Amino acid sequence: AVLGCALLLPRVLAEDCPSQCSCWSLGEPWGTGVDCSSRGLRALPALPRLTRRLHLHNNSLASIPAGALDSLGHLQELQLWDNPWHCDCHILYLKLWLQDFSAPALARLRCASPAQLRMKALAQLTGSDLGVCARLLPTKCLQFFWRDLVLIAGAIITLLLVAWALKFSKKLVCQLRLGSRRPRRSIPKTH
Repeated sequence: AVLGCALLLPRVLAEDCPSQCSCWSLGEPWGTGVDCSSRGLRALPALPRLTRRLHLHNNSLASIPAGALDSLGHLQELQLWDNPWHCDCHILYLKLWLQDFSAPALARLRCASPAQLRMKALAQLTGSDLGVCARLLPTKCLQFFWRDLVLIAGAIITLLLVAWALKFSKKLVCQLRLGSRRPRRSIPKTH
């Protein structure tokens, strides 16, 4: 059984490993190491889900797409230095993700462009550095407006129906009580 696992593990690594990178096993429970450093990468390749160590330094990465690192829940080490980071609104995802993951890794990254931010640390970027960033999420306020309007209208109609039902039930109860209190005719007794 041990030999079977040893034969299976390299095949799994070969299937999951991006073609531009080299991968190595850290032992089955420890995951995978992925070295994509110094490969001239301009975009982040699809990475194995169990990546624990990721080397992306010395490439041509200008940004990381929003959400690209979220599936790497086992990641423990990330090397990103020596990339020409373009510091616009698209760098916010990487900055915020690294703030949670590793402050030292974030501290090593510097902007390469635009010119006014060249050599500024990503960790020191502020909203005024990036200018007006349009919302990067694919949602529109108008969609929320119509959804909320329908929910409010539904709540108002429900309250009106409940109030009408309570009023009707009170009338019905009063009529039933009055009907049960009517005097009975007494039948005269004959001797």
